[in-house]
This record gives sequence, structure tokens and C-alpha cells, in this order.
Amino acid sequence: MAAKLRKGDKVVVLAGKDKGREGEITQVMPQAGKAVVSGINVAIRHTRQTQDTQGGRISKEAPIQLSNLALVDPKDGGATRVGFRMEDGKKVRFAKKSGETINA
Repeated sequence: MAAKLRKGDKVVVLAGKDKGREGEITQVMPQAGKAVVSGINVAIRHTRQTQDTQGGRISKEAPIQLSNLALVDPKDGGATRVGFRMEDGKKVRFAKKSGETINA
């Protein structure tokens, strides 16, 4: 299946503790159906101090299901679904809400 969401896309969270927040995709895991979004779904890992590293609480973005993300429409800034169409012999993504072509 074609990738509707890609690295660098601006997305909005549809469900979960971060519902309504926006961020940029930093990593996509298509086999798992998940993506890592900057500043979203942050988990805190407590680490013990060792001789080489400082201990403490380390924040890290955890993966989130792709079904809980929606692309931000380039025209009006709201959530939109993604479709595919042919333009000049190339398959491109477009926002179904506004019909605008997504540059990427």
C-alpha cells in the first residue's frame, strides 16, 4: 500500500492523551503501522547514574499508531485525509478536504 503519511509531514493527533496536538513526523515504521512524531506521546525513562553517564529522567517520543494521525491540510490547517491522483504522469498525494497537492 502507498504511504499516505511520510517523514516530514505535519500531522494532528486524532486520539489518545495528545489529542488535538500537532507535530512533525520524524520516523515512520510501515511494518508496525506506527510513526514517531516530535513532541507527541512523550515517555519518560528513569536511568541510573553510572561512571560515564549522568542519571535522571530522559524524555523520549514513543511511536503512535498511524490510524491516530491525520495530515494537516496545507490550505486551512485542519485535519484531512490523503488521496492519490496522477499529475503529469506522476502519482502525487493530495488533501481530500481542499484538493490541494501535497508537496513531498
